[in-house]
Amino acid sequence: MVLDKIVVTILGISGISFIYWFFIKKNDQQINILDSVDIIVEGGYSPNVISIAKGKTTKLNFIRKDPNTCLEEIVLGDFKIRKYLPLNQKVTIEITPQKSGEFKYSCGMSMFSGKIIVRQNTN
Repeated sequence: MVLDKIVVTILGISGISFIYWFFIKKNDQQINILDSVDIIVEGGYSPNVISIAKGKTTKLNFIRKDPNTCLEEIVLGDFKIRKYLPLNQKVTIEITPQKSGEFKYSCGMSMFSGKIIVRQNTN
């Protein structure tokens, strides 16, 4: 009776730790972009953290490979952009950010997301 409680407690703590790491502490690698980037939409966005220069037009090329209906739309709320992503086709969105900061983008249901970091142009 005691052994099963110990096993359940250990498994519970392990599960909570994994969920905490996966959703909160998972480090996303930031990719610096000069002119354009291909973002693969498959179970999320890859890369999902990009860094671009303030005031410079950047092309975000979304290529959806996942048939999940949640991923068929991309929303860049801070840029007032909402686009349909047809399966296996490139959809290009051009943005020219006028202020520095972090801006999120997501699927239409906000279940999958990514981040655009706009850095001060150092030219």
